[in-house]
Amino acid sequence: MAGEIEIPHPRERHLLLGQDGAAAAFCEGEGSGRLHHAWLLGGPEGIGKATLAYRVARHLLAPPSERLGGGDGLGVDPGGKTARQVAARSHPNLIALERGTAEEGRAAPKGISVDAVRKALGFFASTAADGGRRICIVDAVDDLNASAANALLKTIEEPPPGALVLLVSHAPQRVLPTIRSRCRRLTLPPLGPADLDRVLAGLDLPADASLRMRAAALAEGSVRRALTLLDPRRMALIDELTALLDALPGTPASAILSLAEKTGDRRDAEEFPVLVDAILRWLAARVESKAGAGARRLAPLAEVCENVTEAARAVEIYNLDRRAFIVSTFGDLAEAVRRAA
Repeated sequence: MAGEIEIPHPRERHLLLGQDGAAAAFCEGEGSGRLHHAWLLGGPEGIGKATLAYRVARHLLAPPSERLGGGDGLGVDPGGKTARQVAARSHPNLIALERGTAEEGRAAPKGISVDAVRKALGFFASTAADGGRRICIVDAVDDLNASAANALLKTIEEPPPGALVLLVSHAPQRVLPTIRSRCRRLTLPPLGPADLDRVLAGLDLPADASLRMRAAALAEGSVRRALTLLDPRRMALIDELTALLDALPGTPASAILSLAEKTGDRRDAEEFPVLVDAILRWLAARVESKAGAGARRLAPLAEVCENVTEAARAVEIYNLDRRAFIVSTFGDLAEAVRRAA
């Protein structure tokens, strides 16, 4: 199962595929001597944004003797002192702001606290150990609450000498406009099928080749999404869901209720987004199939797509009943299909 796979943290990864354009932007900035002090790295989850951020940090913090030539220009010796310190979270000139993980008996923190941001501001207030750069990686800026975002904004507005802030965002359009306007923005593309398959193949996954290929095909260029699909039970659930969607508007209520019961377990944090993605993929295919049918027939499908997205976000934010979401979503979809017929 995907949840049992031990995946290296981005600070430990040295392989980055499909993001040569973004890497070139950093190399160009460094080479010109005008590297911007704040970067907003946007794009879907699981495409290498955080891996790029750590790759940039290692490159900028490493001495020339540890830098590797060729490739995307950002490589460093994986066995060198800088790479080892970054992997161990012990480099004196690098700090990372991340959402904490759940501890036994306690829920995972809902975001990055303002106290954590203030600690980073204190980090920037001191001089770098070697007089060089001080780098802060925020993974992800989407996890900052309003107070934390405003605290970080102060450093981005008035950066100390040598400061570099790398902001990872899965939804850059939702980042505070005042932060966005002060950052150089890079939008990273989803991985191509060949790059995605190469990444998955390199992780020594306990999954057969056919399951891996199908997960890659459904992942839309995201390694993270592909990993959540490397579970035969989840894939079977997607197949069941898709069959019920294809039967709309005549899907039996009993089948919908049965599916809702299977998706009601809130302990599996990855399962719900997988199902929502499957619904949105089905809707996208439905819209594409009716591209020439005119605005009147497309409008109900576009409207229900937006409603499903907002409802799913509310379920995750407020920990609402997933079973009720499935039942009500099928009702909305059935009505949309009737109106689009």
